[in-house]
Amino acid sequence: MTMASVSKTFSNGTAALADVSLTVRAGEFVSLLGPSGCGKSTALRLMAGLGGVSSGNIDWPASRITSHGRPDGDISFVFQEPTLLPWRTVAENVYLPLQLQGISRKEAQSRIEEALSTVFLADFAKSYPRELSGGMKMRVSIARALVTRPKLLLMDEPFAALDEITRQKLNDEVLELWKSNGLAVVFVTHSVFESAYLSSRIVVMKARPGRIHEDFPVNVGIERDADFRISESYRLACERVSHSLAAAMGNEGAH
Repeated sequence: MTMASVSKTFSNGTAALADVSLTVRAGEFVSLLGPSGCGKSTALRLMAGLGGVSSGNIDWPASRITSHGRPDGDISFVFQEPTLLPWRTVAENVYLPLQLQGISRKEAQSRIEEALSTVFLADFAKSYPRELSGGMKMRVSIARALVTRPKLLLMDEPFAALDEITRQKLNDEVLELWKSNGLAVVFVTHSVFESAYLSSRIVVMKARPGRIHEDFPVNVGIERDADFRISESYRLACERVSHSLAAAMGNEGAH
């Protein structure tokens, strides 16, 4: 997926993005990091085909384009909130995107079970959202995204509202999903620590309007685990990201 000189101005005149160029390659884990209002979520929604650009273009591989010129079902989106339907069980919530594609419940069953097993919720298929913790609800949301077997997974601050322990656990689970499924992931976050832990590459953005300040790789090939969190490599990665973010925010006043 490639964004080429993409700008986005909303109907009220707000310039959300200006001249953003970004390529996400197969197998990358790219974090978008920046201050509030820098257009991270807007960029993510444009990648998903949820709205049109004001100028520039977004190129998806030809196999991913529908007859309407939008990306096909192998791009999935995980929102900030789980957005589960309270009257449907966990399994029925996961089934929803396949149901919308016209796939029968019987035909979808093995894929639902696979997705729930992947996020360690196989035993909760018949539970309702009200019976789950916040972290479990987010796992259901991730399972719902994975059930379509996407090649590109877009995640918009999915763990921001969770406590630190749950957040770290889900960070580890997302990394495992990324490695085991061969996904490309674009992950929006406000957290220096989260971006340095998760990413193979970080894109730091600045605001007014949203632009890319810096785009750089992070510790490619290093195993991410509990030891990494207390390693010198992780400290240096956090320091690198912090300096870039501070520079991006320092430039806001000049625009």
